[in-house]
Amino acid sequence: MQHILACIDASAYANSVCDLAAWASRRLQLPVELLHVVQRRDAVAARHDLSGAIGLGVKTNLMEELVQLEESDAKLQVERGRVLLAAAKQRLQEGGVDQVRSLHRHGGIVETILEREADARVVVIGKRGAGHEFASDHIGSKIERVVRASDRPILIASRAVSEPGAIVFAFDASKSANRALERLVNSPLFTGLPVHIVMADSENAVHRQALDDAAGQLRDSHEVRTTLRQGKPETVIADIVDQTPGAMLMMGAYGHSPLRTLIVGSTTTAMIRTVHVPVLLVR
Repeated sequence: MQHILACIDASAYANSVCDLAAWASRRLQLPVELLHVVQRRDAVAARHDLSGAIGLGVKTNLMEELVQLEESDAKLQVERGRVLLAAAKQRLQEGGVDQVRSLHRHGGIVETILEREADARVVVIGKRGAGHEFASDHIGSKIERVVRASDRPILIASRAVSEPGAIVFAFDASKSANRALERLVNSPLFTGLPVHIVMADSENAVHRQALDDAAGQLRDSHEVRTTLRQGKPETVIADIVDQTPGAMLMMGAYGHSPLRTLIVGSTTTAMIRTVHVPVLLVR
């Protein structure tokens, strides 16, 4: 059965993930699957074990201590995850979601999300994880990997969210942007929300026609505004987002290969990093 996949951890973004998942659940009339993943850790590496340079007996004792610590840590992580999932489930139910399923898994975060997304309509994930939640100039290390590998829309939660009241749609006429446009036209997730389509490019007939064509597909069901402005996409789009109360940014994701991104950067990553509103990415 289709559902909303909400991925939470112990960061401050967990509440935002739950609130956005509840919003999506109400609009799409779908249940929510809550996922919390505990990554496996190497206790020896965590303790920076240098016992190979000392006596065998000491090394044996240290290894026994590390095994005990790993067992204790595993039990702590299980209990912590149980408490986290229970609190998240309660928040979702208070947000109007009747059907919530909780999953606690051990393993790789990205691999587990990709495994569980098979029946997901949308995946909701926090902008940063527990280890980097206060690193304001960065995004979580797992987000790009998830987005590049996933074939589902990814809704990235900012630290504080309110129910989306408008869509700022970053459009560049690329394949991923046109797929995002198709979802915007057809999905009940966006029903009744005003849409501001933004193209950061030079003013010419080709760009104006592409923008007008996109707007034409939405005008039957949405109040639509358009902006065509030359400048860096991350600057032009961010300005419109800042001027739009209750905005959620929607855009196609990662139009270039990972290698090209390393060389020239990525508008997708820049937008996730700089805006302080939810971002919905469509591959």
